[in-house]
Amino acid sequence: MTSDTALSILIPTYNCICVELVKDLQKQCSLLASLKYEILVADDGSSDTAIISTNRTINIIPNCKYLENKENRGRSAIRNYLAQSAHHDLLLYIDSHMSVISDTFISNYLEENGHPLVYGGYAISDDVDIIGNLRYSYEKANISKQKCAVRSLSPYLNFHTSNFMVHRDVMISFPLDERFKHYGYEDVLFGKVLQENGIPIYHIDNPVGFNTYESNERYMEKTEEGLNTLLKFRSELSGYSRLLHVCDLLDKYHLSWIPRKTYHLLGTIIRRNLTGTSPSLFLFKLYRLCYFTSLSKDKY
Repeated sequence: MTSDTALSILIPTYNCICVELVKDLQKQCSLLASLKYEILVADDGSSDTAIISTNRTINIIPNCKYLENKENRGRSAIRNYLAQSAHHDLLLYIDSHMSVISDTFISNYLEENGHPLVYGGYAISDDVDIIGNLRYSYEKANISKQKCAVRSLSPYLNFHTSNFMVHRDVMISFPLDERFKHYGYEDVLFGKVLQENGIPIYHIDNPVGFNTYESNERYMEKTEEGLNTLLKFRSELSGYSRLLHVCDLLDKYHLSWIPRKTYHLLGTIIRRNLTGTSPSLFLFKLYRLCYFTSLSKDKY
């Protein structure tokens, strides 16, 4: 890090208290004497007035600002808005429900500021076992895929917008697609755009903590919302989604009727398991495939 290093930490939020996250980040930045920094939290039209009131205290933390938006811009638009609002050339994006788990989190990123974009990944706690929570079980089963060595094998496919540093000119030149209003896949298309334009994604082990797990019912709603998003942008995301790859193979061999029929016969029963107290990860994967093929048939 040089004496002219300047960093804008950008946190999009919606109905999520993130004061402690901001305090942790500000503390690390303040210990780096030569670092110029700001922390901007952009509220994307939150509906919970109590959460908004709590987050307003961010404004009294040095170098921090809470930006309130009355209307919901959407997952892509709020991140583009933050890039436009930033005053420094290095941008560090962190989702508001994440936590800082390393005392050298900021300095680890700054050591890699020569790369156009750096992704640090995420980690879940090993000392917590949330019995019966589908999201926790899914993340726990797939956490090995978050290791840098694994992510680096497919750098554009294994990228998420929850924790990454990017140069501002890259973000301004290649903004997130604001057609993505609902949950899912805006980061996948962003990765595709970066690859098509020769912008490398450099992976490091510098995770944030993933420790907020919604209810099984809410996670299923988000999963279904994401699959509808995938269908809407199916042609543009081709080659960048493992589920689409499987569905294309099923279509090629005229086998799509099998998961489609399974959904119509058993979809309600499977979903009941997934929103219950003992959800099955096997059934979760099956449900995603069956639900998506059913959507494809209904809409095309």
